[in-house]
Amino acid sequence: MSEPGNWHSQPWQDPQDGAPRQPLPAGGPQPGQAPGLAPGTQPHLTPGTQLTPAAEYWSHPAPAARPPRRKAPGAKVTNIIVLCLFVAVALGTLAVFAVAIGTSVFLVCGALALVPLAICVMTLVWIDRWEPEPKAALVLGFCWGAGMSVVTALVVGGWVQPLLMASNATADPGMVGAVVQAPLVEEVCKGAGVLLLFFLRRRTFDGPIDGVVYAGMVAAGFAFTENILYFGQAFKDSGGHAGGLVGIFVMRGLMSPFAHVMFTGALGACVGYAARHGGTAMVLGAWAVGLVPAMLLHGLWNSLTFIHGNFFVLYLVLQVPVFVLFITGIVLLRRAEARMTRRRLADYVASGWFSQPEVPMLASGAGRRRALAWSKTFGAERPMKEFIRLATRLAFTRQRLMVDARGAEGSAAARRFKAAQQQELELLKAATAARSELLSRHAARP
Repeated sequence: MSEPGNWHSQPWQDPQDGAPRQPLPAGGPQPGQAPGLAPGTQPHLTPGTQLTPAAEYWSHPAPAARPPRRKAPGAKVTNIIVLCLFVAVALGTLAVFAVAIGTSVFLVCGALALVPLAICVMTLVWIDRWEPEPKAALVLGFCWGAGMSVVTALVVGGWVQPLLMASNATADPGMVGAVVQAPLVEEVCKGAGVLLLFFLRRRTFDGPIDGVVYAGMVAAGFAFTENILYFGQAFKDSGGHAGGLVGIFVMRGLMSPFAHVMFTGALGACVGYAARHGGTAMVLGAWAVGLVPAMLLHGLWNSLTFIHGNFFVLYLVLQVPVFVLFITGIVLLRRAEARMTRRRLADYVASGWFSQPEVPMLASGAGRRRALAWSKTFGAERPMKEFIRLATRLAFTRQRLMVDARGAEGSAAARRFKAAQQQELELLKAATAARSELLSRHAARP
């Protein structure tokens, strides 16, 4: 891929007139009509513009400083305080458990628990690689899972277990705790963290994939702390022999590292879908609905321990299909997200913000990979990644604009609509700046 034109087969048009671009109305431009102009006119394309090879199609505006994100100082301070609070709770929780099981055992078990944690986090980062969520939000989600949700689950579980046993005194307490009480309490506690992230990071909570990523980070934090406790208990039960610890590590850390991520990820996908297509009321309803598959999957997974038979056969029959179903769901959600991104970016073609061949390059996995491979040939991978990220975020913002426009009569919806319009304009300007930097590097290549 030494030549720019090799990474995309279509030539691209070059807007040359330098006319100022404006964001589109929420409903999108009509066919053949740019915003504010007569039908059939194209304000940003010079009549008779010639088709040119790949990178040369772009206009070459003067390098522009990326507009700063506008956020109320109070909101920023609140987010920092909340983040610090949950970091402190997570560290305090881990410190208490370190004292309870012994510092040396805690360090060994914590090191082992890092293995499934790393597997989960790297997978979630890979899923979210094209439009990554804010790191502070992911850290907050992890800390909620590792601290607050664990503490809450232990406290509330201590109340719920006797109530469940009171209705059936002959039931096995271990089975009731694992199959009924744990899914019920733990999924609500983890799900509360997902709902908190939605309200704190509503601007970046754009769809089902974002919901899965946020929920997955909460679940990964919960599983990290829970694994330390399970590993420590196994070590204690085996009388300090490594054999018991190795067995539980293989089962929980290697054979089922994604268990909690899958359970809570189902809830996150529901919340993300509602965040894309509706308002707060729809999100709250989706959260309640999403608890059902999360609890059912959790209960089914835990029931494996109490089913008589060969463990590995049961693992292949019950748990592996659940994992395959989860992977299939992620693939389908990513494809749906790509289609939506392509539709929303296409809205900007008529007004000259993007060219038609740019749309599939920015919206499809194959196009993004070809673009990154091309940008690497002249050391511009970073600005290309930023261009892709901004375009993807822009598509999500425009989708939210279209949803909010339908309910913009209410004061809250009107405020969200106005904020999304401002964000749209900022993203358009930032994408233009990223494109300019990319082309400047291309022009300066040896």
